[in-house]
Amino acid sequence: MKPLLFTPITLRGLTARNRTVIAPMLQYSGRDGLPTDWHLLHLGKFALGGAGIIFSEAIAIEERGRITYGDLGLWRDDQVAPLRRITDVIKQHGAIPAVQLAHAGRKAGTQRPWDGHGPLTAADIVRGETPWMPIGASAVSASPVRTVPAEMSATEIREVLEAWRTSALRALDAGFQIAELHGAHGYLLHTFLSPQSNLRADGYGGSFEGRARLPYEAAEIVRNVWPKEWPVFYRISAVDEGGWQIEDSVRFAAGLKERGIDVVDCSSGSLHDSSTANVRLRRGFGFQVPFAAEIRRSAGVSTMAVGLIVEPEHAEQILQAGDADLIAIGREALYNPNWPLHAEVALSAQGEYQSWPQQHSWWLTRRERIFQRIAEEAAAEAQARKSG
Repeated sequence: MKPLLFTPITLRGLTARNRTVIAPMLQYSGRDGLPTDWHLLHLGKFALGGAGIIFSEAIAIEERGRITYGDLGLWRDDQVAPLRRITDVIKQHGAIPAVQLAHAGRKAGTQRPWDGHGPLTAADIVRGETPWMPIGASAVSASPVRTVPAEMSATEIREVLEAWRTSALRALDAGFQIAELHGAHGYLLHTFLSPQSNLRADGYGGSFEGRARLPYEAAEIVRNVWPKEWPVFYRISAVDEGGWQIEDSVRFAAGLKERGIDVVDCSSGSLHDSSTANVRLRRGFGFQVPFAAEIRRSAGVSTMAVGLIVEPEHAEQILQAGDADLIAIGREALYNPNWPLHAEVALSAQGEYQSWPQQHSWWLTRRERIFQRIAEEAAAEAQARKSG
């Protein structure tokens, strides 16, 4: 029987060749919001590696919503064509290109991780990376060393919602077929949900319904402009260190489903800076899978599991148990871009290189025969020595 991990899945009218997903992974290597050859090679190799769906890194919907100066963006029209070059390559090699649209909110204006991953400093200014005032649900910073964000006005809320719409339209023009709203990890939409970061007294704060209003409105806007035959995902922090619990996520996910969201991408934590992220979570293999399982069962919406899923057998077990519909891998794919191809062999009785690109499989099959001949000759020589 074909492994479920490598059974095609249809979401609305879009069919992925398998259920392996490359998770969004920031590269911090954009130039003025534009991708470079690095991004083409980085994402293109995953298409050759057999993944079914390949996500871009988080792409900022507006300039003040960047995490770092190295972020990619879709706030300008000239950012479309370079991304289309990447989506064309992904599609040509059998995978579905997916975009993650994001706004950093109060976590905007950060150093690249190899520069310190903290707020921008005088040294960054010398490099031409000047800090800017971040915006947030309320004037509550992500950590004591962070700039306190400006609480968003009604006008700024309308501006950001319009940015979700225009960036989604640009993403379509760029050739993406799946859109995901990044509503996790302490970025803008997440901070509206959390009662610890949202202290507003207007219609966008207070009750659960008030705090969920902006995330729901953003989801509705993207869903409305995205083609009906293509799916929209939403990434959440299923639990966080600010008091948000799995029960809240089940309720929120049910509301996302009502608004036409097709898949909930289940991450966790990071409401605050990384130094305090996941303080209540013990990281282990598949540590976030129970969140995907609970949301799938209780909210009746498809889910994507992510987080230290590294073995093919574990990924298959998650799907067979009905704990998720898709399996996202990130750093494991950096370590092994051919993870899906190797996983398919591990889970089935097919030939070693049956699903590999022909340009590679021809060489590798020949290599395998050479290895086999060498091993047989060595065994024969060893037997001869033993007999002699």
